Amino acid sequence: MFITGYAVMAGAAERLVLGYDSFGNVCGRKNTPVKGAPLSGQDMTNKKYVFFLNSCSLEMQSLKISSVSLCVSSCPQEQLNSLEDLQIFARNNGSCLCVYNLNISSYTLNPKAAELCPTLPVPPSKSFPLFNRCVPQNPECYSKYASVLISMVNEMDVFHRILSGILAGRDTVIGLSFLALAFSFILVLAFRFIRTLLVHTLIALVVFGLLFVSGVLWWLYYDYRSDPSTELETEKENVRFLLGYAIFSTVVTVVLLSLILVLRKRLQFTIQLFQIVGKILGRIPFLLFQPLWTFLILIVFWLFWVAVLLSLGTAGTAQTTSGGQVEYRALSGISYMAWYHFVGLIWTSEFILACQQMTIAGAVVTCYFNRNKNNPPPHPVLASISVLFCYHLGTAVKGSFLITILRIPRIVLLYLYNILRQKESACAKCLFKCCFCWFGCQEICLRYFNQHAYTTTAINGTNFCTSAKDAVFILAKNSAKLASISCFGGFILFLGKVFVVCFTVFGGLMAFNYHRELQAWVVPLLLVGFFAYLMSHCFLSVFEVTADAMFLCFAIDMETNDGSEEKPYFVDQELLTFVSQSNKLTEGQKHRSTRCFQDNEDGTELQPMV
Repeated sequence: MFITGYAVMAGAAERLVLGYDSFGNVCGRKNTPVKGAPLSGQDMTNKKYVFFLNSCSLEMQSLKISSVSLCVSSCPQEQLNSLEDLQIFARNNGSCLCVYNLNISSYTLNPKAAELCPTLPVPPSKSFPLFNRCVPQNPECYSKYASVLISMVNEMDVFHRILSGILAGRDTVIGLSFLALAFSFILVLAFRFIRTLLVHTLIALVVFGLLFVSGVLWWLYYDYRSDPSTELETEKENVRFLLGYAIFSTVVTVVLLSLILVLRKRLQFTIQLFQIVGKILGRIPFLLFQPLWTFLILIVFWLFWVAVLLSLGTAGTAQTTSGGQVEYRALSGISYMAWYHFVGLIWTSEFILACQQMTIAGAVVTCYFNRNKNNPPPHPVLASISVLFCYHLGTAVKGSFLITILRIPRIVLLYLYNILRQKESACAKCLFKCCFCWFGCQEICLRYFNQHAYTTTAINGTNFCTSAKDAVFILAKNSAKLASISCFGGFILFLGKVFVVCFTVFGGLMAFNYHRELQAWVVPLLLVGFFAYLMSHCFLSVFEVTADAMFLCFAIDMETNDGSEEKPYFVDQELLTFVSQSNKLTEGQKHRSTRCFQDNEDGTELQPMV
């Protein structure tokens, strides 16, 4: 909270894109006065463009342009050769090109007008679309201006270039996020009423999307690399990131196509699984709307997080210099606060998703252990949310914290790899990649066990550590029976997430490709992919958590009941038949003869509840 309040007070994100003049005024907004700067605190709402008085001979001094800059309402479209021309332009267009304290009528009378007005002649200029600068159109002036601007952008640190890209592409990022939301919601409805044709259609779309996105990424990489006008560091970063995206997308495509080929024989059982899960969701229809609340909470949090990040990136103190001018100096240690803020993004996002998982698990547990399947308990979702907030928030915090601990080393390794890849040997690079993959595998396993720990908490009401221990014991005892059932459904759901990410990223590629100038759009594109995956995971996890909770309840049912009249099973006939058939298929593939899963350890035949 301290960082949040401090960043909001000390930052001014508008300065990063809107631009500001030499007197501490941000162009395009109403400003507050800066002590010691008499020309600060002006209303610049209608003055959106930055104009340099000496645009033809700019110089860089400590990442600052030496020329005095002003906020103007329009850039001069024609060359202005005299003070009289400046005066006429100001009167006709309402855009004053001289220092603010010089009245228009005094342009030709004040003896200091030559110092307070731009260097003559003033070349014709046009507003630059990204940084809102008046860029001179005279070839000689443009060459010098562009050289200085390129040097300034290239010498900016990566953190500020990323923030510039986020701000410049904020509208596109928001639009693509809603596109991912629409795709996710359509998939939820599709899986609710799943059929064989629908699964084949989804697989075909995923294959097409993977191949198409990989091809577009490689095409864009070669297009950018062969562009002779690539001079800015942001454009070079775009090329490097595009290469990384293309390689990653190609590898994922090959792996997923191989898995689809291997697992195609399990397709019919996967459809049966989703039909059983769909019936459970039919008893608890409000579970389908649970992701909407999670999505809204995530959106509010992400917007808040980005606002604080932008404030951190522009946090600085205004200091007056000679002549009443103002300079903003960045605060030391601000990058460390940004890293802390990034950890908060991961932990809080995972906590929100953990709360959703516990809510779904609690509702499924309530319905599974209900004797009368035709008369489900009233308001299971609200009851699950109530229990979560009253008793089990600590469980969600601990589970999300463990995932964060494993996620951070992966990010650090990726960051170090990008820094050292030009210097380190091939062995060091291979070591980095192996460590990155190892942490990724550990994170996947931890997510799986966390999810079952949440279900065990919903069943027994125990704390996180006790529930995790019980879940590991049950899964270890029944791993051969349950793993083969749930993994195929999880794979189809993963393909659904890939579908959402592929087509959202493709939309981002098409949108961002039209804005190449001075825009680090690869980072906003990465954010779009991250948000698309989180949204699809948020929606499709309803089926995933429901299936996992159902099978864990089934395993516990088998452990605690014996099918007798005193201890009848809670399982219904359809689920029992499905589990039996699936395990028979697995046993046949392994060429082993084992007794039917319908018998318990004492040889008692399972008696499904009627």
